[in-house]
Amino acid sequence: MSAAEQQSAKVVGAITAGAGAKGLAAATAGTGGRVKVYGPGATTGGRASGEEVRHAAGSGSTVTEEVDGGVVRLEPVTAGTRTSVVEVFVPDSELSAGTAGDWWLLLGIALALVGGSVVVVDRLARGAVNSARNLVQVAMAVGGGDLGVRIQPSGPRELAEAGYAFNRMADRLVTSRTNERELIADLSHRLRTPLTALRLDAEALDPDDTQIISLSPDEIDRRRGIRRIRQAIVTLEGEVNQLINTTRKAVAAQVAAAPETGVCDASEVVRERMTFWSALAGDQNRSYRVAGASVRIPVPVARAELAAALDAILGNVFRYTPQGTAFEVGISRRDGWVAVRVDDAGPGIPDPENAMQRGQSNQGSTGLGLDIARRAAQSAGGSVSLDRAAMGGASVVMLFSDAEATPKQASRFGLVGRLARERGGRPARSE
Repeated sequence: MSAAEQQSAKVVGAITAGAGAKGLAAATAGTGGRVKVYGPGATTGGRASGEEVRHAAGSGSTVTEEVDGGVVRLEPVTAGTRTSVVEVFVPDSELSAGTAGDWWLLLGIALALVGGSVVVVDRLARGAVNSARNLVQVAMAVGGGDLGVRIQPSGPRELAEAGYAFNRMADRLVTSRTNERELIADLSHRLRTPLTALRLDAEALDPDDTQIISLSPDEIDRRRGIRRIRQAIVTLEGEVNQLINTTRKAVAAQVAAAPETGVCDASEVVRERMTFWSALAGDQNRSYRVAGASVRIPVPVARAELAAALDAILGNVFRYTPQGTAFEVGISRRDGWVAVRVDDAGPGIPDPENAMQRGQSNQGSTGLGLDIARRAAQSAGGSVSLDRAAMGGASVVMLFSDAEATPKQASRFGLVGRLARERGGRPARSE
């Protein structure tokens, strides 16, 4: 059709320029009879019907009509007040020329678009599937007890938002676990300390022997009441021990797999816990001393962990030494190690080595004291040792790595423990 337009434009230009018959003949020469000029009012002599020619002349715009063997292009031309019509015939062979190549080109473009769409959709689907699979795997890990695992949000926006929500949920679980562990650490001194005081007060009462015939009925009733109080205290202690053991078993695996991390001031923890225990020490006429806790000494242990360990050891002092027995809590820092020491003037531990190996007590307790202290010390790369105190009783030393210094070789454990028990450099007695 572009060739027909060019031929028509050539003839239209000649008519507009006022060319005569020779000019029109020259303009139509070489077209092979495909161009026909209808003069004003003429409608015959060409391939188009008269009605089609009149319609083109009257419409004032180019018209394309189908005829036998092809199509004709009718273009009206107005010169002055007279309108002629230029007819250009285009055979079917020219209309379909190059069509096959165009179709193949369009087919190739379509195939390329389909292939590209498949690749893009595959990439998008693969990313969504991978994101969903990662979310499932992390969820199963958290369900298995690994609360430290997190997901890198990716994929579609909905899956990415699900990943962020999952991470927030996991953080809340860790917070809940930490709160639960702090509650467990508080059980020993919140429940067992008043029980210890109550048991000691009950033991200070008169004997509960009612087999003496010379006792009056009122005295027998009083002694039976004392016996009931002591039995109730023993039962309550057993229930508390059972509660601690049961709760500990429920979270022991979590504590071992993902221990709480942090740094605390050991001196501040010692001062705080001694403020708590000082009231009971005053009630039982126990003299005590705090050594070395006046300066900041950081250790890589969570505050709750260190407080629980110190409470466990001090609780043993109050439980297993007579009222009025003196004790001392000291802290020292040297060669990259921090030693927290608890000495007492009681009867001591007959077999310290065996007690450390057992990690439990043979005196009816839960055996958590040394175990809690050991776990706290080992979490900071240290250890716990038992020895005879200079005061005459037991000496428990918890050794921690210094948070601000590089520890020396492990062979210095004993040296640091001994340095912590030296008498020199201790502050004035604090009671």
